Amino acid sequence: MTETTDARVAPTIADVRSRVRDARVRGARVALVPTMGALHDGHLALVRRARELADFVVVSIFVNPLQFGPSEDFERYPRRLETDLESLGALADVVFVPSVDEMYPNGPTQTRITGGEAATVLEGASRPGHFDGMLTVVAKLLNIVQPDAVMFGQKDAQQVFLVRQLVADLNLPVSVESVPTVREPDGLALSSRNQYLDDEARTAAVTLSAVLKDASAAAPRGVAAAQAAGIARVRASGAVKLDYLAIVDPGTFRPVDGAYRGEATVLIAARVGGTRLIDNASIVVG
Repeated sequence: MTETTDARVAPTIADVRSRVRDARVRGARVALVPTMGALHDGHLALVRRARELADFVVVSIFVNPLQFGPSEDFERYPRRLETDLESLGALADVVFVPSVDEMYPNGPTQTRITGGEAATVLEGASRPGHFDGMLTVVAKLLNIVQPDAVMFGQKDAQQVFLVRQLVADLNLPVSVESVPTVREPDGLALSSRNQYLDDEARTAAVTLSAVLKDASAAAPRGVAAAQAAGIARVRASGAVKLDYLAIVDPGTFRPVDGAYRGEATVLIAARVGGTRLIDNASIVVG
């Protein structure tokens, strides 16, 4: 962890628990915003929502090794604690910044949380083990902080679904709040990985949100039409390599069939240059 003199920083589990306990004594309602740092306006929207819902806001910054595959970007994932602390301003009461050794003192945990079928498709298929690592660290953070509410961004729709499932299945006393995706003016969803994009890739990356718009516009004509419209936009671009484009039932995260009618979620994952990006949108299939 980068050294800092910021008094809001709690580097240990004992420290953050002590601060939360003191807030509880004062009658405070507590909210948690789990992040991996490299904060942008999307993260700050989560923190602002936490501030609306609670008296005491804990932001965690932890790049969790359990959710990165062996060929992924754990080592180069951006880490910029001082900038993050400056960005948070007065929005956070405590910033929990544990080291890997603090969270996993005996190495990777022998006990893991698994997400079942919904954790093995889409992102789960493309990134095996990712969601087990994510759910494990979320379970640890919820146990450490024991918040009344926890914030997640809707950009990671599958993650939100799985965390809701975790909370329901394990009867955890916490409200899961999903905050709408924050976008650049041209539609690109904010992501810490956007900083990997060079100028050419940044221009091409807008294709992901354009695919979602085209699928949404075609959705009144049915699932097949929405899927076809999205694929056509990818092909017209020629600058992105599609991983998946899927339309799922938001209540089950299972793919919908051609007869489906009603609210659905369209999800896309694609590589732009050397960077893998994801996005999603709610649509209404007619």
